Amino acid sequence: MPQSVSTPVDAAPASARAGKSRKVPRIVILGGGTVGLYTARRLRKRLGRREAAIVVVDPNPYMTYAPFLPEAAAGSIDARNVVAPHRRALKGVDVLQGKVSQINHSERTVQITPEEGEPYWVTYDHLVVGLGSVARTLPIPGLAEQGIGFKTVEEAIAVRNHILNRIDVASSTWDPELRQRMLTFVFVGGGFAGIEALAEIEDIARYTVRHYKQIEQSELRFVLVEGSPRILPEVSEELGGYTLEQLRKRNIEIHLSTFLNSCVDGHVVLSNKMEFDAETIVWTAGVKANPVLQKSDLPLDQLGRVTVNAKLQVVDAEGHVVPDAYAAGDCAAVPDLYNPGKFCPPNAQHALREGNHLGDNLARVLRSAELTDYKHKNIGAVASLGMYKGVAQMFGKIKVRGFLAWVLHRTYHVFAMPTVNRKLRIMAGWTGSVLLRREVVSLGALHDPRAEFRAASVPAKPRVVEAEQKAASLPSIKAEAGSPAEKASKTAS
Repeated sequence: MPQSVSTPVDAAPASARAGKSRKVPRIVILGGGTVGLYTARRLRKRLGRREAAIVVVDPNPYMTYAPFLPEAAAGSIDARNVVAPHRRALKGVDVLQGKVSQINHSERTVQITPEEGEPYWVTYDHLVVGLGSVARTLPIPGLAEQGIGFKTVEEAIAVRNHILNRIDVASSTWDPELRQRMLTFVFVGGGFAGIEALAEIEDIARYTVRHYKQIEQSELRFVLVEGSPRILPEVSEELGGYTLEQLRKRNIEIHLSTFLNSCVDGHVVLSNKMEFDAETIVWTAGVKANPVLQKSDLPLDQLGRVTVNAKLQVVDAEGHVVPDAYAAGDCAAVPDLYNPGKFCPPNAQHALREGNHLGDNLARVLRSAELTDYKHKNIGAVASLGMYKGVAQMFGKIKVRGFLAWVLHRTYHVFAMPTVNRKLRIMAGWTGSVLLRREVVSLGALHDPRAEFRAASVPAKPRVVEAEQKAASLPSIKAEAGSPAEKASKTAS
């Protein structure tokens, strides 16, 4: 079995691995999202440094709390406050920043590829897979070139800056076709992520246009494309219908049982034969398990998720436990004990609790105690539809609409946000937005900050060269038009 050399986390390039024994078992957690962060925190709380070494691997130095991305895009929350920095949230835990590029559980090794430098291998005694999911895209012509996802905080802020920038530019554009193209915003996907993103951004866009005399509210065009016959499948049809009605009252075009066929060069073609141009296409149509799992020897289901039992242990197709391997979250098929035959939905509510439960179970493993099953009865679903608007379904029966649902949404998620620091910052931001109003400034150059510097760095032409070029062009000008004296004599004659 390959081993690693002596480094802070016993990591080394594959070409330089050497034998080294460990005094305490090492737990490697792949993914620093909700599952990874909460698993590591619970493990460190249950186990001392002499009982286990914990290593978290993630390409980002922070965890993103996805339910707050729509509010971050709307400017209700500062983007920095919807993420929890690993170095502050994971006290007593080693953090490796890099992508997981290969998993070889039979040899208890994972390959990590840093942003710069050569890939290296890390050995472990116990593995936790919490790699989460990525956007599930389709081979639609133009989507890769024109679309933008809504899965990360960077994408959420990019969508915000882009839409506010389009409003800025359109206010000084007089070409009606170009103006209409700039002010048309398309969202594909009618699940929670898509509806919340659409509703929050539409709300901030209309609020922004109030400050522009050159743009009428009627010029803003928001379009939702959903392939199924309803939106918000996570809540009852009654609440889904209510949401549909509220969005249509806000003049949002909704196309159900419709698919995006093409968006080449921003020309949108829908399956219902509708065609129009748009410069903004936001893709929120589902997720899939992290594709790096295909480069592992772990058992996967047909959707590419790691198969696990109710104790969150990895199991093969026959149900046999794979030793020392555990998984949870979006990348795992976790059985839902309250709904036999189904799996826990990929949402923050389950991911947070699965992470804590997995931390408890691993602590039991290291203390030779019996593992327990993960089971959680869904306490409900909450969705924000813009400032002071929302829908909520609590405990499957209680249906709430409007302002109270919006309050429930904010209350639930702010308490689910890790670290007291982030909770206080978010609440302070909300208070500031109420008292001072939301910011509607576009920082479009943020996505290419060197553009202005590159333009300024282009050397200017010397004046001597410019003078010579002008002099060289004078004879041709005279030949065509003649000198002023020649023109005067011709006029006199």
